[in-house]
Amino acid sequence: MDRRIRAIAADAAIQITAVETTGLVERARNIHKTLPLATAALGRTLTITSVMGSQLKADDGSVTVQVRGDGPLGTIVCVSDAEGYVRGYLQNPAADLPLRPDGKLNVGAGVGAGTLSVIKDVGMKDPITGTIALYNGEIAEDVTRYFAESEQIPSACALGVLVNTDQSVRQAGGYLVQLMPGARESDIDRLEQNIAAAGAMTTMLDKGMGLEDIVRAVLDGFDVLFLDEAGIGYRCNCSAAKVERALVSLGEEELAAMAAQDKPTEVTCQFCDRVYSFDSAQLSALLERAKKKEK
Repeated sequence: MDRRIRAIAADAAIQITAVETTGLVERARNIHKTLPLATAALGRTLTITSVMGSQLKADDGSVTVQVRGDGPLGTIVCVSDAEGYVRGYLQNPAADLPLRPDGKLNVGAGVGAGTLSVIKDVGMKDPITGTIALYNGEIAEDVTRYFAESEQIPSACALGVLVNTDQSVRQAGGYLVQLMPGARESDIDRLEQNIAAAGAMTTMLDKGMGLEDIVRAVLDGFDVLFLDEAGIGYRCNCSAAKVERALVSLGEEELAAMAAQDKPTEVTCQFCDRVYSFDSAQLSALLERAKKKEK
């Protein structure tokens, strides 16, 4: 089962959230039928969105991460609730590029130049939005820069998705380390050395290291205090009622045109690919709802 753990360095102003997301990234791959490049890009974004969602203080809050690049992958959109359950999609799941010279998937070129936006809905009148220019499109470095520029929180982010030769997801996960006020320079230096020595997230997972082992590696030399853990996963909250409300919002004219057709109207959820079908009678009923709404 995919899971999240949180810990702090009890003797330093450092906090870390680590997640294993192999199952949810594989589910996203199956839903959207992604090729490896898209699997890696979407998987990394799903992973960090889950982490950000779990940081929310509002129980009914949500975080949306949008990566809008000019590369062949197109736009990536992921949404997490406050429990860290996520859903997401990307524009071009069949996008493909040659591997980088080091043999790794070229996510940066797949994403291209553009922006990364984080939208937090915490129950206030308007969502809180922060946007930065993409640094290199590899997602982890872009997120690190986002926290530094938009939230003024020094951070280090590691994300990884390892794909099997049959295109299934072998390993996926990540961590987000953040400095709290009062962090000492000596502690920062030690943390940077630990991160470099620990290596890639998927390498650690593929060695059989659990999340606790990974946290101890990143916080080596510190007094590690584990705070909590929880299960996470891929979860879409679409429903027929929500789709009906969306159709009603289209207005009388468009609904009338749909109802006049001889064939059912189908609406596909972007996040889970579930198809909702509405026949003429159902559309006519929605049209009546739209008329009452506009009076």
